Amino acid sequence: MKKAIQLIDQDLTKFEYYFSEAVKSNAPLLDRIMQYIVKRKGKQMRPMFVLLSAKLGGEITTSTYRAASLVELLHTATLVHDDVVDESHERRGFFSINALWKNKIAVLVGDYLLSKGLLLSLNNKDYKVLQIISEAVKLMSEGELLQIEKARNLNLDEKVYYEIIKGKTASLLSSACGAGASTTFNNENNIEKMQQFGEKVGMAFQIKDDLFDYSPKEVGKPLGLDIREKKLTLPIIYTLNQCDKNLRKKIIYIIKNENRDKEKVKFVTAAVKDAGGVKYATAKMLSLRDEAMNILYEFEQTEVRDALEDLVRYTTDREY
Repeated sequence: MKKAIQLIDQDLTKFEYYFSEAVKSNAPLLDRIMQYIVKRKGKQMRPMFVLLSAKLGGEITTSTYRAASLVELLHTATLVHDDVVDESHERRGFFSINALWKNKIAVLVGDYLLSKGLLLSLNNKDYKVLQIISEAVKLMSEGELLQIEKARNLNLDEKVYYEIIKGKTASLLSSACGAGASTTFNNENNIEKMQQFGEKVGMAFQIKDDLFDYSPKEVGKPLGLDIREKKLTLPIIYTLNQCDKNLRKKIIYIIKNENRDKEKVKFVTAAVKDAGGVKYATAKMLSLRDEAMNILYEFEQTEVRDALEDLVRYTTDREY
């Protein structure tokens, strides 16, 4: 994603200032936690999609920086809450908020981040941005709950899987592109196109994340983690729909009852590879990436469009 970073390097610096200002608090404990969060930011892919989507339609404005800040505030809030739900004590190689300050404070911090983001848009009358992001919050919650529901009975339907990832992952990236576009495009059709573009990229991004479960490389995600957490990922769904009855029964039993046994998890990952589950999921990921590219190619070829293409390719080519 070098092209993208080079093109919006100064814009990212300005965004960081807006984000730092947005999370400031008068409460000493909150301010300390916010500083911890700001210093340990990730790759900032979602703000980059906001900025580039806006730049595709014209010059970046203060509204664009606020939109990027809102997206990052929301994303950070969901990560903080996810760590509580998953009882995770580590995030990006550092201690999670709940590990350092316990669950009660972590939940309140997530709520604070969300409220700060909503107020940032309301106070500046960024109603279109707020509408787009609020829809994403709803879809993310629905996606997570649907995943929890289906994990209980292992309902192995590929359509349900796509419904889950559209909500829990793709909706935020879709809203990032739509929110950014809404700050520069006057044409509603173009804003919707960018939302569709972001959704396709987000789905491809999630499938790439699923594939890391089968990667022999050190990617910051333990091998077989999704299996241990009983998550219905595309490689497993494909395998269970293709393999014979006995193997299917064995895999389901392991996922339900023996998902903490490392050797049993290795058996499942090997079975998925042998059945072509990884190959199938990779093909689907690349197909979604190409669908995103086709939407992007409807816009005039510029260095901004090239940078967005570069960023999309990074989501499917990344090694972590």
